[in-house]
Amino acid sequence: MNTVDQKPRHGCVTAWLILMIVANAFSAITYLFMGNTISDNLPNSIPNSVILLLGLVSIVNLVFAIMLFKWKKWAFWGFAGTSIIALIINISIGMGAGRSLLGLLGIAILYGVLQIKQDGVKAWDNLE
Repeated sequence: MNTVDQKPRHGCVTAWLILMIVANAFSAITYLFMGNTISDNLPNSIPNSVILLLGLVSIVNLVFAIMLFKWKKWAFWGFAGTSIIALIINISIGMGAGRSLLGLLGIAILYGVLQIKQDGVKAWDNLE
């Protein structure tokens, strides 16, 4: 085993990262294969290009979640960036500012989860 595999990670951190992987994979599949259904069920129709962009953001977030699992700090900052992109998209399609800002809560939760210690070491401190 290499040293990357030997870093301590609390079970809650592992569970959260797995949830992020599953959720972003599901989101990507939903946006890319059921985009018309999503758009049809919203009060304002969303252009296909926006649905495609949201699907691509979900794929990028899936990669970031996998890279966080591999202890890459840049993946956290990538999530922060895609959250800002999603905020801009949500505001541009007419979603309310408050509801759009709620999306930034995910970054705060992720940061909080990365503060959980295992063997006295925060997951955040193990990120490279």
